[in-house]
Amino acid sequence: MGKAVAYLVALIAGVVVVGWVVSSLIGPFLFYLIVGAIAVGGGLYLYGKLKKSIAPGTRTQRRIEAATKTYRMRNR
Repeated sequence: MGKAVAYLVALIAGVVVVGWVVSSLIGPFLFYLIVGAIAVGGGLYLYGKLKKSIAPGTRTQRRIEAATKTYRMRNR
């Protein structure tokens, strides 16, 4: 557990240092442009994973459909 925490702290510190160096070298506008692109790309990745996880025929989708059917039967 201690090694995992140390690794996480080192990773965060590394990201901060690299971000600071890149920001000072290429300027804040380009830095935020890159950060924004990474954020949008990450959002699209997560959206794709979520959409795939509730696609027709998946367990999650079948559970949602069963719950909807039960709710409709209960509230006639």
